[in-house]
Amino acid sequence: MKKILYIVGGIVLLVVIVAVALPFLIDVNHFRPQVEAKLQEALGRQVQIGGMSFSLLAGGVSVENLSIGEDPAFGSAPFVTAKSLDVGVDLMPLILSRALNVRSITLREPQVRLVRGNGGKWNFSSLGTSGSAAAAPARGRRQAQAQPAPARSSSAPNVSIGTLRIVDGKIIVGSTSSQRMHEYSNVQLKASDISYTSVMPFSFEATTPGGGSMKATGKAGPLNREDTAETPLNADVSIKHLDIGSTGFIDPASGIAGLLDYDGTLRSDGKLAETKGTATVDKLKLVRSGSPAKQPITVNYATQYDLQRQQGSLQRGDIRTGKAAAVLAGNYATQGAATLVHMHFTGNNIPVQEVEGLLPAFGVVLPAGASLQGGTVNTNLAMDGPVDHMIITGPLNVANTRLAGFNLLSKMSAIAALAGVHGGNETDIQTLASGLRVAPEGIQASNLNLIVPALGTLTGNGTIGANNALDFKMVAKLIHGGGLLGGISTLSTLGHSQGELPFMIKGTTSNPIFVPDVGKAIGSTVTAPAQGVGGLLNGLFGHKKPPR
Repeated sequence: MKKILYIVGGIVLLVVIVAVALPFLIDVNHFRPQVEAKLQEALGRQVQIGGMSFSLLAGGVSVENLSIGEDPAFGSAPFVTAKSLDVGVDLMPLILSRALNVRSITLREPQVRLVRGNGGKWNFSSLGTSGSAAAAPARGRRQAQAQPAPARSSSAPNVSIGTLRIVDGKIIVGSTSSQRMHEYSNVQLKASDISYTSVMPFSFEATTPGGGSMKATGKAGPLNREDTAETPLNADVSIKHLDIGSTGFIDPASGIAGLLDYDGTLRSDGKLAETKGTATVDKLKLVRSGSPAKQPITVNYATQYDLQRQQGSLQRGDIRTGKAAAVLAGNYATQGAATLVHMHFTGNNIPVQEVEGLLPAFGVVLPAGASLQGGTVNTNLAMDGPVDHMIITGPLNVANTRLAGFNLLSKMSAIAALAGVHGGNETDIQTLASGLRVAPEGIQASNLNLIVPALGTLTGNGTIGANNALDFKMVAKLIHGGGLLGGISTLSTLGHSQGELPFMIKGTTSNPIFVPDVGKAIGSTVTAPAQGVGGLLNGLFGHKKPPR
């Protein structure tokens, strides 16, 4: 029995001695040129690695300071850098025949640059492809000894890795047309069975710019040898509190912003990608002059996207905010760094109170203390152009609403007095109809027709600037147009009918100022007596005509 114990003890001691001695007996740096060459052959990029060390107990090789070169079409900065690379290897082939068989790869604290080119292609598209450009020459301390990447065969090598992990990584997203780069941190990735012939299960998570989070699980592959971006993919995606304006895909100058929550799926066969899911956007802002919407919107959608033609269609776009529902449909396409849309937004009998909370997103702010009560909205808007510089046009019709907390008659006290009417602390609106053009520079209203039962009909055109400044030229046709008003209107040389009075709306959306357009009301050919009437009008309005 003692002999058996001695024998077992001796074996254990021998294993410990071998485990301690092997790192000194095997110089793994001997494999560095082979490792670099294999990686260059597999990736089609220049690869540099630092010192290598071997651990029998850990069952692998550790590499310091990994650098993978960029596709020359996207610049000279490295595509990937990593503090260290751990490679799990089969020990017996390594010990007995010095053959290097990779079981796993772990990248620690890597930084990956994802750059989109003007043609819509990404810098990772050429990874491992037979047609990728020659790798850039090596740089740094080994530049003098650098050799061009090995000549590539007509087809990429059959590379197989059991498990790939990224630990505590960063992904930097940008484009060749912009200097702005956006960082996704705390990146964790695990993928298995990586090869050109297998389907690879994976999981991914990261912290998004602005402090949100992103998670995805699914399967990808087999890897596309010609364009990595066209590799088949099936994934479930979850995004929480993503700051839209800081993603790197929207021009901050557009003013588009908000916090996105999303749950959905992505299915791609490498040619056609299909996505569907539910997106909720809180604090939405759509124009530079806008401010965050007061209530969230939810979109239940489904799309198809042709990866080769870079064109897609929105097949379902059901939009809800509170109890209001609308429909968005149309097409979109990628052109260079921009995404162009051609869509229609249709809303029928939308409760006005549900729309009120979204007005700030368009740069529209109601007068202080005012609110909309009751009524419905009908609209059919066209949305065209780049997403971050989109133009929205179409008709807007509001019926039977009340602007509480705002007395239009008091703001237009002179006109109200001429009409012989008096109002309380609210304004009933029978009809508000207008053609709209919403653009980054502001909102243009054409053929505006406002019917206020207590006052009459107000018509005209104007703009709401990016700074919320109002510039409207209007005509009021009052319900009582005789008397003094009738006498004034007959003096006009500009063709206004009796009972009509031109005026302007200045100020801002939160503090509109109604100013009589005395020149138009009286006419340029009227002399001294008419000037006296003009002075009377200014006095009645309580405002002076602003200088032009």
